[in-house]
Amino acid sequence: MPRQNAEPVAGTYEIDTGSCELHPDPVAGGWLLTINGAQSSHIDPDHPLDLEFEYMRQMAAVIADIFGEDARPLGTDPLDADLRVLHLGAAACALPRYLAHRFPSARQVAVEVDSALATLVRDWFDLPRAPRLRIRVGDAREVVESLTDSSRDVIVRDAFAGSFTPDHLTTTGFVRAVRRVLRSDGVYLANCGDTRDLRRVRAEAATIREVFGHLSLIADPSMLKGRRTGNVVLVGTDRAWEPSAALARTLLGDPLPSRVVSGRAAAEFASAAPILD
Repeated sequence: MPRQNAEPVAGTYEIDTGSCELHPDPVAGGWLLTINGAQSSHIDPDHPLDLEFEYMRQMAAVIADIFGEDARPLGTDPLDADLRVLHLGAAACALPRYLAHRFPSARQVAVEVDSALATLVRDWFDLPRAPRLRIRVGDAREVVESLTDSSRDVIVRDAFAGSFTPDHLTTTGFVRAVRRVLRSDGVYLANCGDTRDLRRVRAEAATIREVFGHLSLIADPSMLKGRRTGNVVLVGTDRAWEPSAALARTLLGDPLPSRVVSGRAAAEFASAAPILD
């Protein structure tokens, strides 16, 4: 079906939380959205299965590994799982758009704190419509705390104020609310940005481990060794999740190779960090 939206227009736009910039990406193609100076989303309108940000590719691969019946976690074939997904932090909805194409039966809600940004994104890009994808304006924690118990299969936290996640979305109280909303076999995926000291990542890992039965981390080895600033994906589950060999191959074959740290190694990573109350 042809796209119904008009072509996006490059420029700087005022939004409720400051300003955003939309520009064509001269290297990867598509469009790059920057919010208050931080790169926040990349979308190729003609290729919804292309995810430019590595942490989104990592999250997509984990979701397919847990809920898909496919030997290629980041493949292109539609998967049958009837998922209910909550995204905390929407920006341009790149990951919801990907999941809507990979899991056609999925029903998703993307929570965005900035009403003006949500309107712009709907105008710019051909996003799936309700009930496949609803964009809800509000604070992520308030939305989570308002939801019904055991009503979601996946909760993705990708909310930032500048380069870091707002503190109220990192505490044990927040993570307990996330766990309450997830089904017993659900998964919590948190994108944690940090500097080379890994202080934030370790504290968030300790907090998730305090609430969930199992903790895993995904990042490229140089990030986990404190050699660069970047992102780590934290994975919280109540059921034991053993990453598949197919997932390991997918992560290693990525343009930015990464690996899963789980079990005792993940516990040791988080062991010396304070829990975020």
